[in-house]
Amino acid sequence: MDVRAQVSMVFHLDKCIGCHTCSIACKNVWTDRKGAEYMWWNNVETKPGTGYPSAWEDQEKYKGGWQRVEGGVQLRAVGKVRGAMTVFHNPNLPTIDDYYEPFTYRYQDLFDAPEGADQPTARPISMVTGEPMDIEAGPNWDDDLGGSPMYAANDPNLEQVSAAEREALFEVQRLTFFYLPRICNHCLNPACVAACPSGALYKRGEDGIVLLNQERCRAWRFCVTACPYKKTYFNWSTGKSEKCILCYPRLETGQAPACFHSCVGRIRYLGMILYDADRIQSALAADPDKLVDAQRGLLLDPNDPEVIAGARRNGIPDDVIASAQRSPVYRWVVEWGLALPLHAEHRTLPMLFYVPPLLPVMAKVGDTGYDTSIDDFLGTVDSYRLPIQYMASLFGAGNEGVVRYALRKQLAVRTYRRAVTAGDVDMAKADSLLAAADSNRQQADAIYHLTSIAPFDERFVIPPMHREQAIEMMEDPLTAKGFEGFGFRQRPERGA
Repeated sequence: MDVRAQVSMVFHLDKCIGCHTCSIACKNVWTDRKGAEYMWWNNVETKPGTGYPSAWEDQEKYKGGWQRVEGGVQLRAVGKVRGAMTVFHNPNLPTIDDYYEPFTYRYQDLFDAPEGADQPTARPISMVTGEPMDIEAGPNWDDDLGGSPMYAANDPNLEQVSAAEREALFEVQRLTFFYLPRICNHCLNPACVAACPSGALYKRGEDGIVLLNQERCRAWRFCVTACPYKKTYFNWSTGKSEKCILCYPRLETGQAPACFHSCVGRIRYLGMILYDADRIQSALAADPDKLVDAQRGLLLDPNDPEVIAGARRNGIPDDVIASAQRSPVYRWVVEWGLALPLHAEHRTLPMLFYVPPLLPVMAKVGDTGYDTSIDDFLGTVDSYRLPIQYMASLFGAGNEGVVRYALRKQLAVRTYRRAVTAGDVDMAKADSLLAAADSNRQQADAIYHLTSIAPFDERFVIPPMHREQAIEMMEDPLTAKGFEGFGFRQRPERGA
């Protein structure tokens, strides 16, 4: 057992209101400068929809992530031979049109316009060329048309949905959407790190945060191609790549990342988890329908004496182990089985997990409205407005079982809390639903607490970062003795 530590995250999609406060907080702190105008390290997408950059989930177009081959995995689009062939022309890179051409307005026109009968207007100006332009796209162009056929029909995840259900999805009475906030996943097996010929990208051993050394970056941009989530960007002004750094300067001072701290819906959770690095290869080799369970199998119980002993052998400090024991991430992902990775089929082992949204049920339409009775529990889950196949494409690597499990448990908890607070649901019925969803009252109360009323220090269990150890190691390699398993061996091998 090779115990390592990793900062991980959970986003609860049932609570996201799509306000974009997280995106603005990140933009103001990190990407409000020349060359980064089009970058949104944190963006909020409307699903179904094509997202940002457009159709980023279409790996037939972008060739991101890993694919399973005999003997392990390999990058889809980047390698020694393939990299040499695309070094001068890479057809798998998103263009500025796939993102959007950033723009502002020439507000001075409002003051300089000559007197006339018409109201003066501020013309849109490109932030790249400085020339007037027609606005054709934005970072969430799907937002105002969420669920409509114009954008939603082009969502690559709908390919997994039957033609009849896809057609029914765009009937007026069934239109629906939800919000999907995205940041860098800080993966355990990051494709961007493996693809970088310069070694500029690396994964910090002490906390697993994936960073990019711009002094070593040579603008190959293979990292942009390799990331299946398109969360590495190229700064056209500096000629360097950039990405989300999980606000590690804030974490090192005990503060939550800017997007986490500013989240209005309190959908975000952060904490340290412990994982077994020896199991990574087997997890990567798992069949598609077993990828989610294989990734969960990497995560170790921080209260297990054997795990604690293994962590100490690898030099993980006791206060980091203690923070892992209080982490909300382990509960969401492993104990409760509610949080799932986004597109696990790319085999990057993302460390950002999502609680899938408990969408309104469709049930059946009668003369008096919708019949949303919960007599048929499983039938109710299957009658969500977004088909289970769609949700499984996003969060289950095609495995409907893990998504159905999470939705059933959420519905059971909601029914139980309805029985407690409103009293209009029979408690015996609520208990039977909890039992059918592999839960009980104690667990349901814990899920409710962390979902609804948990304070700041329960949602964000920020571990001690122990930067002094990394600094000592850099100053004198002899001091690294005893901290090998804590991540101070060397920069991870590409693809490891």
